[in-house]
Amino acid sequence: MSFGPVREACIDFSDPAAPRSPEFDDVYHSRAGALVQAEHVFLNGSGLPQRWAGRSDFVILETGFGLGSNFLATWAAWRRDPMRCERLWFIAVEKHPPSAGDLARAHARSHTNPSVNDLARQLREAWPPATPDFHRVDLDQGRVRLILAWADIADVLPELVASVDAFFLDGFAPARNAAMWDARTLRNLRRLAATGATVATWSVAAPVREALSVAGFEWRKAPGVGGKREITLGVFASRHVAEPPPGRRRSSARQAIVVGAGLAGASAAQALARQGIETLVLDRHPEPAAETSGNRGGLYHGVVHGADGTHARWLRAAALRAHQTYRPLVGQGQLQGAVRGLLRGARDLTLVGMQHLLDAQCLPPGWAQALSADEATRLSGVPWAGPAWWMGHAGWVSPRQLVAHWLHTEGINWRGEVAVQGLHWQGSHWQLLDAGARVLAESEIVVLANAGDLPRLLGQAPGHWQRQRGQVSECDAPGHQLPLPLADGGYVIEVAADRLLFGATSQIDDDDAQVRDADHALNRASLQRLTGWQLPATLVEGRVGWRMQTEDRLPWVGPAPTPELPPGPRRDQPRFAPRLPGLYLLAGLGSRGLTHAPLAGELLASWITGNPMPMPSCLIDAVDPARHAARQARRVLNRT
Repeated sequence: MSFGPVREACIDFSDPAAPRSPEFDDVYHSRAGALVQAEHVFLNGSGLPQRWAGRSDFVILETGFGLGSNFLATWAAWRRDPMRCERLWFIAVEKHPPSAGDLARAHARSHTNPSVNDLARQLREAWPPATPDFHRVDLDQGRVRLILAWADIADVLPELVASVDAFFLDGFAPARNAAMWDARTLRNLRRLAATGATVATWSVAAPVREALSVAGFEWRKAPGVGGKREITLGVFASRHVAEPPPGRRRSSARQAIVVGAGLAGASAAQALARQGIETLVLDRHPEPAAETSGNRGGLYHGVVHGADGTHARWLRAAALRAHQTYRPLVGQGQLQGAVRGLLRGARDLTLVGMQHLLDAQCLPPGWAQALSADEATRLSGVPWAGPAWWMGHAGWVSPRQLVAHWLHTEGINWRGEVAVQGLHWQGSHWQLLDAGARVLAESEIVVLANAGDLPRLLGQAPGHWQRQRGQVSECDAPGHQLPLPLADGGYVIEVAADRLLFGATSQIDDDDAQVRDADHALNRASLQRLTGWQLPATLVEGRVGWRMQTEDRLPWVGPAPTPELPPGPRRDQPRFAPRLPGLYLLAGLGSRGLTHAPLAGELLASWITGNPMPMPSCLIDAVDPARHAARQARRVLNRT
């Protein structure tokens, strides 16, 4: 499901001490100060910082992010605490996020503590665009992980996949925003609550307390602050906690093996290592990124589709996360690339039609803009015959350098020239075997990220896929500058001064590893169509690789399903499909590996560890390898 258009908050700053929402006719915080309320109600009321002491991970869910004061107070407390948890997860829902400018204005007026001011600045620098997505923001070297859901809480809570230790119920008063405190909405807390979870809110309204009781919380009143005589605190006391379905269960293992050292394997390994899982990466080649991930450059970007369906929403979320991942690496000189956006041709759309899509979905200009042919020509410096998309959270980077950077993450051990020829389940762990059936390594957790070789090790592919050969071309092009990458049925990147990379061809089930002149000619034709430039054939070099493309063009991410169809009444839902123990897949990135990889790796790591998933449940189902069996089961059910 789509969360629909996002509309930024309208904030009245006429009272400097208490910013107000004209729409809800209520203040964002009391005149006593946002941080005072956050400290008393939410931190002290949740037993923090004591409760996170010595923990590896601690998860907080806030139901109204507002101006971010509760998050900033929590982050500051975490920083001050020498016994803090290793990783702090903070999930927040906000239907009307403030603009970056309004956020800066609010922080300038409400925070006087220099340390909190610095945290507020870091938050604003990482502030995501107002698109209807889950936005992951990493702070404090990734040890503080903020997930911002820009959507209505009634839509978000059923879609969250997390085990929450503390709930901060905030937002405008129930009398002003009753839907946010609705009992049907708050009953979702039962499903999300970890054992011993707490709840804290400044509201003492009877319907709120009744909703908490229904959700399984034992509540009590406590002294208030800032003009509030009392507040409500509670502890989750439900006697029955439902077991998660087979496709959503976590592992307690602290070690893993990843097979494959391309973009997929490196992304999985670094995400696992950053969530505390010691990871061994094996590859048959002597060096990482020896196959398609070894190209000198590649694009990442999202798309704009009229229905904002599953494919568009996944690619938008993936591109946003990729941009947030790559931008600092490029800026610090750790990764070659350019992250200032790209131009993408708009096939079969008029400029008016493009603008209509942007307006209907309320997509911000920082994410996408519709440009006329003249505007695209001025921006790119080359002639455009029709309208084009300018995608802001997009660009190009070197996949080869990215893989190397990820594999240098602490907690990863890399071994090359190790050809895994078989898998064998031995009671409680997987054995990885060589051609002589000798054990190469063993682990409770194995991630297959070896692209087209995955079906051989798995025994079969979970769904239909194609092996596509692709050849890229590269050449010196003195005097030809390209300020940003171009894409439209092909692409061209300026990978260095006067040096262009362009292509790529796509041939299904073609095993020819030789660079072909005919494919260079196709790529030169694509380059000429995009830029108008003609380059001599004698100057062109090339590289061949193979992509694994699934039938629905979405990757396979998650636990490997068993070959048989899922049983039971819910067999048309991927999460209920039976799984092979401890075996996970990350493959099928196709031609969008740089777009998919960061988000896919983080999703897989959270899937394994049980930490909060960085996307809604409907998108998790969309990339679950069991989705194909679920579709088949759905067809069977429809025939009966």
